Amino acid sequence: MSDSKGSLLVVDDNEMNRDLLARRLRRQGFRVIAAENGHRALEAVGREAFDLVLLDVDMPDLDGFQVLRVLRESYPADRLPVIMVTAMTGSEDVVKALSIGASDYVTKPVDFPVALARIKIQLDRKRALDALRESEERYALAARGANDGLWDFDLPKNEIYFSPRWKSMLGWEEGEISRDPDEWFSRVHADDQDRLKADVRSHVEGETPLLEVEYRIRHRDGNFRWMLARGLAVRDTSGKAYRVAGSQTDITLGKVADALTGLPNRILFIDQLNRCLARAKRQRDYAFAVIFLDLDGFKLVNDSLGHVTGDQLLISIAHRLERSLRAVDLVARPGVGHTIARLGGDEFTVLIDDVHTARDAAAVAERIKAELSKPFVVRGREIFTSASMGIVIYAPGYELAEDLVRDADTAMYRAKMRGKGCHEIFDSEMRASIVARLQLETDLRVAVERQEFRVDYQPIVDLQSGRIVSFEALVRWQHPTRGLLFPGDFITEAEEMGLIINIEEYVLREAAIQLRRWQECYPRNPPLHICLNLSSKHFIVPDLQAKCERILRESGLDPACVVLEITESTVVPHPDLATITMTGLKSSNIRIAIDDFGTGYSSLSYLQRFPFDNLKIDRSFVSRMHRSSDSLEIVRTIVTLAHNLNLSVIAEGVETIEQLTSLQSLGCEMAQGYLFSKALPAGQAELLLTSRPPWEELFSVLSGECAQTEIAANSRA
Repeated sequence: MSDSKGSLLVVDDNEMNRDLLARRLRRQGFRVIAAENGHRALEAVGREAFDLVLLDVDMPDLDGFQVLRVLRESYPADRLPVIMVTAMTGSEDVVKALSIGASDYVTKPVDFPVALARIKIQLDRKRALDALRESEERYALAARGANDGLWDFDLPKNEIYFSPRWKSMLGWEEGEISRDPDEWFSRVHADDQDRLKADVRSHVEGETPLLEVEYRIRHRDGNFRWMLARGLAVRDTSGKAYRVAGSQTDITLGKVADALTGLPNRILFIDQLNRCLARAKRQRDYAFAVIFLDLDGFKLVNDSLGHVTGDQLLISIAHRLERSLRAVDLVARPGVGHTIARLGGDEFTVLIDDVHTARDAAAVAERIKAELSKPFVVRGREIFTSASMGIVIYAPGYELAEDLVRDADTAMYRAKMRGKGCHEIFDSEMRASIVARLQLETDLRVAVERQEFRVDYQPIVDLQSGRIVSFEALVRWQHPTRGLLFPGDFITEAEEMGLIINIEEYVLREAAIQLRRWQECYPRNPPLHICLNLSSKHFIVPDLQAKCERILRESGLDPACVVLEITESTVVPHPDLATITMTGLKSSNIRIAIDDFGTGYSSLSYLQRFPFDNLKIDRSFVSRMHRSSDSLEIVRTIVTLAHNLNLSVIAEGVETIEQLTSLQSLGCEMAQGYLFSKALPAGQAELLLTSRPPWEELFSVLSGECAQTEIAANSRA
């Protein structure tokens, strides 16, 4: 259309009628072209576009009916409305005109207001139809050009229109899917059907502003594809939905591909594994294997070289795995063959098809080991890595893919315990072990909630007087069914689970209360001290100092009477945090000891770096003092070094008189061990404070022997 109200063609063989009608229409804002007969009218329509034709019926040579027939061959009524102008009033002519394709009619002499009203009605109708047609064309073009499939759910009719793209996304042709809603819902994965229907129902009922749901739907080839459906309800004036329309987007690639490496992810791997399980149930002679890989020392790469380098290394490893394994071992694309996947972090899995023996699977693991042993060059750096691998062979009894992955993971952890770069094949004993471990973890959580722990106390003795100067607080777990458990039975698991912090806070609180009571009942000068072990987990939480101060304040115990024992392995992972934490503890007057000294590779450097007060000689050196002169010299050196650094020395694991006398001669200040007492419950430990401990007599004898030896030496002199 032009800028006018519309472009009109007036056709009439009577010049006066034609000119009068044309002038009046122009004054109304229309663009008007006049034609004196039918031939000129057809020529005008051929030259330019009109919005409406006013066509006189009674014309010589080519009457209005004939012109109308020609026009309708090329222009339907919704494209070019035609109003017939006739002097005939008989219904037969009017019906004839309408049947040929006239849009309306007016009679002569023309009543202009009536004619104008009918012209406007036809033009408004044409504009509406043009807009609708343009919208439909735009919608059709968008639907054909978009990657999404479109659907339109007619709720009263319970019918769904599916666009051709929607059908082709699932491998079907236009005429192969009806409008039955079951064409959609029956193809959805059984695990997703109820959720999809519930989400549609919630949106229809007005509980959600927009329908948005992910689900799996079966393709014609039998595979399931991940889809995202979005939709919006159309509601009547009462708010009741009568229509829901939306789109379906294929999101399979994003759901099943690892974003970093491009390998299949856990979702696709589990799907492929479930297919193998289904096949194994159908074919008794079919078997397969799963290899679970975990890179050795990958955290060190991230921590030392940064996560960008770590990510690049993972990508390089994925590419090497893809290239190195022969075609029968893996195909890294969904739909065919077998799968290698990245489960997350530095964990990969390989699904080996049609493998019946552990030897065959082990051969694949060895080939992976050989490939990963070659250096990787990442961002200009040469990096060496290896992988610990667990292998599980399918056997009847497996029902879930997750069970196979779990068992392969269990075997991998067993391999990692053996050392780097090796593999283990899963067996039933491993499963029993992991079940026991899971039960232990469950019991530990309950134990922390119920405080099933108790604190035992091992005396630390002054090697000159034989008096108790301190106790080491050691935790015990009073298990409801397994009886009394010692730290070696549960501490490692507690550290891995993060429960060690709760346990050690409990020990500190109980020990502080107990020691404060003993100090009040049995005062000594200097007062009794308490020693407690501290896990490395405390160095990754920022409030250790505040917790210790609060617990000691509540118990009334002087912080200077508390010694926190820290092993070298405690501070190795976070030396900077350890420095900050220990400095804070020292500012609170809490003393710090380095435990198991000499067992680590950097103990000497830590003596310089950290503010220790005491040094505890590891029992492994003490036990060998009289079997190896080297061990005796090591102990002598440790004592001398500690004294030069103004540190007090405590020897652990003293069990014989020979060890005791040697430590005395070397100037070691304190000792603990079975020669004096094992760790005892609080009540039994208190008896050592109320009566003369049995070892004090030993000290008297040793002191007498020393005196006699000194007298004899002086007389000889």
